[in-house]
Amino acid sequence: MNLDLPLDQVRTLLAVAEAGTFDSAAEALHVTPSAISQRVKALEQRTGRVLLIRTKPVRLTESGAVVVRFGRQLTRMEHDVRAELGMSGAGEPHRIAIAVNADSLSTWFVEALSNAPAQVCFELHRADESATTALLREGRVMAAVTSTAEPVQGCAARPLGSMRYLPCAAPGLVERYPDAKHLITDGPMLYYDDEDQLQDAFVRRVARGGRSSAAVRHRVPSSEGFVGATAGGLGWGMVPRVQAEPLLADGSLVEVHPGRGVDVPLYWQQWKLDSPVLAAAAEAVAEAAAAGLG
Repeated sequence: MNLDLPLDQVRTLLAVAEAGTFDSAAEALHVTPSAISQRVKALEQRTGRVLLIRTKPVRLTESGAVVVRFGRQLTRMEHDVRAELGMSGAGEPHRIAIAVNADSLSTWFVEALSNAPAQVCFELHRADESATTALLREGRVMAAVTSTAEPVQGCAARPLGSMRYLPCAAPGLVERYPDAKHLITDGPMLYYDDEDQLQDAFVRRVARGGRSSAAVRHRVPSSEGFVGATAGGLGWGMVPRVQAEPLLADGSLVEVHPGRGVDVPLYWQQWKLDSPVLAAAAEAVAEAAAAGLG
């Protein structure tokens, strides 16, 4: 296997991955679809790996994701070099793709965006904190807020703090159950999406390994909507402390098991690139996390 990767072939694979088809990539690069196909095949021969599944849209293989990540890192470095040398395009805004979980995005992370360097365009990808590293691994983002401490290959990780979740419900819902345990194990439950395991994990904790027998589970895939549904009595759920506190104070919510919240450690992972813009964004995120997380 020849590891000398021709940059035009790498850029071609990146174009195909981003456009979704060979025809669209050809249009973007102003070449023929046949030329796109030949470059991708040549890159696959050079690496000795299948890089694309030829579906519509195309799908990257695991090896293809590695090469595409390299292509995106190369693009980021070229942009930084042009800016530092004052070459054409230096006035273009820097683009930073970041994966962040919905609860962080709805609370402390916004402060990081407002304190980030000027001339930066953020491309935010919302995903569960347990799934954001997959976007890093695929090269679709440069950085991520994640619950995974182990760095993705080619990335560095740093702790941000912990987001605390409180088991909450509306007062009217609490009154319908003889005690907190029965509400947690038998009452209607809210969950964010299929990757959200916080509620079930809390049930196991309260019931000492038992499972929820709730027949009613409401899927509410919005951070603000989740809090509103909890306060509205639709079901109980694990609510970020920063969102729960004002509602607990005015009586709209009740903490079902006081003192038994769940802390979810969060980490910042980013590409190992000597990029001043990415480094500045990382510092802004760290400062916002220090102020908004435990």
